[in-house]
Amino acid sequence: MTDQRTITIRPGGPDDAATVLRLLDGATAWLAKRGRTGQWGTEPASADPRRIAQADGWATGGGLYLAMLGDTAVGALVVGAATEYVPPATEPELYVNLLVSDRAYAGNGIGARLLAYAEELARDRGLGLLRVDCYRGDDRALVRFYEGCGFTATDPFTVPRAGRDPWPGQVLARRLD
Repeated sequence: MTDQRTITIRPGGPDDAATVLRLLDGATAWLAKRGRTGQWGTEPASADPRRIAQADGWATGGGLYLAMLGDTAVGALVVGAATEYVPPATEPELYVNLLVSDRAYAGNGIGARLLAYAEELARDRGLGLLRVDCYRGDDRALVRFYEGCGFTATDPFTVPRAGRDPWPGQVLARRLD
């Protein structure tokens, strides 16, 4: 396991949209290879105009942070406002809009380190709540990952999708006392 202290985190910017797409493409391929296509499908994000626009928005929106091992981006975190399809928070919060890591570095604590950074950001902003949503389908492995990072499952939800199966999601929250 890589010592988490060797993982540095830097703010992202407009030039990092391609990095986010690379990380998403790698994670999508990894999931598809394991038959887990419900979360992000099988097609690369870099070939989907909607995902390209989303990555561009994240890269220019001020909430993108990249986990770095040396000069290599091995993970991405996007924080900001909650998405419209999740139940609203009852208090001010910081919302994790994206968490993805390079599967070549799986097991190195990259996701946990990025979530710890999101917690630092929330505390620095005087916020007591950090929330995230994730895919709750298949064997709920992603829900268990977030629970292992100190989050508690709160609200399940479903996103209807035209011409495709609905997307089952789960909101998770972490109190920052």
